[in-house]
Amino acid sequence: MTSFDVIVIGGGHNGLTAATKLAKSGRKVIVVEAADRVGGALRGDEFHPGFRADGLAHIVNRLDPEVATLLDLSAIENARPASTAVLSMEGTAAILEGGYGERLIGVSPNEEQAFAALRRKLLFQADILKRFLRRPPPQIGNITAGDLAAFASAGFGLIRKGREEGRDFLRMLLMNVADVADEYLTDDRLKGLLAFDATLGIHLGPRSPTSLLGLYYRLTGEAMGAAGAQFIPGGGMGALAAAFESAAVEAGVTLRCGSAVARIHADHGTVSGIVLANGEELTAPVIVSAIHPKTTFLQLVDPAETGTGFLRSIRNIRSRGNVARLDLALDHPPEFIGLGTGQLKSRIVISRSIDHVETAFNPAKYGEFSADPAMEIVLPSLHDTSLAPSGAATLSALVQFAPYDLKEGWESGKPKFEAIILDVLDRYAPGIRTSVRASRLMTPKEIETTYHMPGGHWHHGELQADQLLVNRPVNAASGYATPLKGLYLASAGAHPGGGISGLPGLIAARTILAGDRR
Repeated sequence: MTSFDVIVIGGGHNGLTAATKLAKSGRKVIVVEAADRVGGALRGDEFHPGFRADGLAHIVNRLDPEVATLLDLSAIENARPASTAVLSMEGTAAILEGGYGERLIGVSPNEEQAFAALRRKLLFQADILKRFLRRPPPQIGNITAGDLAAFASAGFGLIRKGREEGRDFLRMLLMNVADVADEYLTDDRLKGLLAFDATLGIHLGPRSPTSLLGLYYRLTGEAMGAAGAQFIPGGGMGALAAAFESAAVEAGVTLRCGSAVARIHADHGTVSGIVLANGEELTAPVIVSAIHPKTTFLQLVDPAETGTGFLRSIRNIRSRGNVARLDLALDHPPEFIGLGTGQLKSRIVISRSIDHVETAFNPAKYGEFSADPAMEIVLPSLHDTSLAPSGAATLSALVQFAPYDLKEGWESGKPKFEAIILDVLDRYAPGIRTSVRASRLMTPKEIETTYHMPGGHWHHGELQADQLLVNRPVNAASGYATPLKGLYLASAGAHPGGGISGLPGLIAARTILAGDRR
């Protein structure tokens, strides 16, 4: 069978979400994936005999409830919210439980009250923005009744809170996260966490203008029904990947792995199918590209079918990653300073202060890595015991900041950066170096190769003001439809952006179905 109603390029969670939604509507859908299995950034592997790593994503904080319902994701049934532990060399860690610090442990009563006030404000403001992230972005010159309703809802939400709250929202919207944290807090651990979360995966420091947007984006997500919460699925991230796959298969989607796409067929501005790398042709009037927009338009589409202005804007998408991923195979679970054994299932953050994160970011501006990086750590084998032999453990860390284009080159720089990361870990978990059986550090360039992400950027493009909403990925393709009739975008590079949410895939599928009804 080579003829379908819809061809989805890319078997990541967004591609599988779009495929499932379309298949449930009665469409004949095929997903073609270049890798040997679907899952995208959720796809893990064995990095040392007996030790497996989860995929690039190692925690969930954005999974949209509508996506979970659509796919009936049984992998989250046994999930438990994960707390965040912010380490300190001085002793006790600051623990945030519930929806982004609904409850705090290890901080003073005064700081707890101050954080609660800031948390309420940030969640309220993030909720205003969330109204625009769960629907297609408004199209300039073609505002719909739904767009007007979203604007009215946002405005009413502000008015209901009073004039002062409305002014504060407008004041803070494009501020940097450091200034906001300094206004409310005195505890460096909490301020360091806000700085880290606002800049993780984004080429900004906490004192960079608009860096608060990164924290807003995180807080627009939810997990287990709580805004700002996070979890690791029962059975680990691999179980979540399997659940996305199972839902697609159950809906009737055909999956073709090991099938790289060589070209998207288009003639006079209308797509008609694809050509695989092996020369096989598949036809369909609708193609959903759930891969990076740069790959779609700069490698798969004939430039003559778009336009020089459009291609220029695609080339200008900023999509160079600056986070490295470390996987460790350990003889036993580590012991972190100020953290009890029962708290090892937490998301563990090394981010001592705003200055720590800012100082870690500064070298990246000049193509260098930090001598004192900030990082987010999880111990996946505590959630999925199959990842390591009995008694042993795995550790994964996302390390800021690791520039895509390292000035000295990653061939010589990588061993030095890995040694620095292990030194930092050993300061916070004394003796961890002696328990390391094997390690693997993935630079942005290796992430690019492994996960087919241009630039090694897991958001498929910077989450900054000029690359969001009506400009994501570019204005001419911000509504999922593209200049080519029948070609739609559904990856993290589309609205609303990255993270394990499924929203780009879900809203793209809805856009296609809405077009069928017109």
